[in-house]
Amino acid sequence: MGSDLSFIHLVANASPLVQLVMASLILASVISWTMIFDRAKVLKSARKAADKFEQRFWSGGDLGELFRNVDRENDEATGMASIFHAGFREFARLKKNPDVEPMAVVEGARRSMHVALSREMDGLENHLAFLATVGSTSPYLGLFGTVWGIMNAFVALGNVKQATLSLVAPGIAEALIATAMGLFAAIPAVVAYNRYSNDVECLSGRYEDFLNEFTTILQRQAHMQ
Repeated sequence: MGSDLSFIHLVANASPLVQLVMASLILASVISWTMIFDRAKVLKSARKAADKFEQRFWSGGDLGELFRNVDRENDEATGMASIFHAGFREFARLKKNPDVEPMAVVEGARRSMHVALSREMDGLENHLAFLATVGSTSPYLGLFGTVWGIMNAFVALGNVKQATLSLVAPGIAEALIATAMGLFAAIPAVVAYNRYSNDVECLSGRYEDFLNEFTTILQRQAHMQ
């Protein structure tokens, strides 16, 4: 009986539908862990980039020189650097037109920065929706596999004259594996989603604060010039 209740034996002898549920949950878990490690790397890099750029921005250097340095970085500029680059580029472009009012210049730069901010947030939030979906649906998918497996186990009991524990135990055990797999897939996804959502929210707040502070600086420069 011990060998009959081994994990591999139970999975191999489960009904095709339960095996399909288990395979789906394993695949979801593998993809989730891949995305978890990817988001950890991306968010860590975003925090370091924000710290580095804030230090450069508030060092008191010339904004034009900073813009040229960021512009030379091309696609490597992300986060605050990308927002700064979009705002200063639009500010400089509109400033060349003497017919544009100072407030219109600032508002144009602000709109460009909001577009860049939205693009940055989309990049940070990438894959979070999948983690949320796995976290919310995996337990129910596992429960479905369990219910189906137990139902098949009891249907099989109807074909025997005397029901014993040795007959019903394997069917119930293989069914419960689906629930365990559902929880195994869901728990890391939920934890990662909550953690990364908080990290993204913190970065979003930092980006918004920078955008507002930089807008104030551009407003002063627009009226001075």
